[in-house]
Amino acid sequence: MRIIAGKYRSRILKTLKSDQTRPTLDKVKEAVFSKLGSYFDGGTCLDLFSGSGAIGLECISRGMDEAYMIDNNYEAVNIIKENVKALQASNCIVWRMNYMQALKKLKDKSFDLIYLDPPYRLSIYNEVIAYIYDNNLLDKKHGYIVCESLKEEVIEDYHELKVEKSVDYGIMKITYLRYLL
Repeated sequence: MRIIAGKYRSRILKTLKSDQTRPTLDKVKEAVFSKLGSYFDGGTCLDLFSGSGAIGLECISRGMDEAYMIDNNYEAVNIIKENVKALQASNCIVWRMNYMQALKKLKDKSFDLIYLDPPYRLSIYNEVIAYIYDNNLLDKKHGYIVCESLKEEVIEDYHELKVEKSVDYGIMKITYLRYLL
């Protein structure tokens, strides 16, 4: 696991040595950031099921101002903190809590990128997307929600928050949602 581009390019990240997390493959990260834009001019990222912190740290490396990295797993949060410390990334907020506690705590924030990669067995994408929409957590002009799921998972539009694109990668898929007003 490594940072692909930006100021932390090629830096190696630690990951859990168990099956409790699924690190996002480099080719998938490359595709996601190619779609979103290779580099950011500021902004805020929410990596809601963060695992190792790789997505949030990739965003910081590519120019986002701030990354919130949330995970409910004690060991995962320790790995995230180690990765943040190793990169000396001071603009990262790491919380150990479940996704709904975090979303409620963040109700007054607006994000440019929200990355959702929960354990597949939870199947909570549409619930989380509805909460994000209902609480205005996504920037309406430029924001994206990116969902990493099994390809069988049905991720739906929610009012003006629409599925823009889905791409399969073996047994999983990446789905991009944004406001299409």
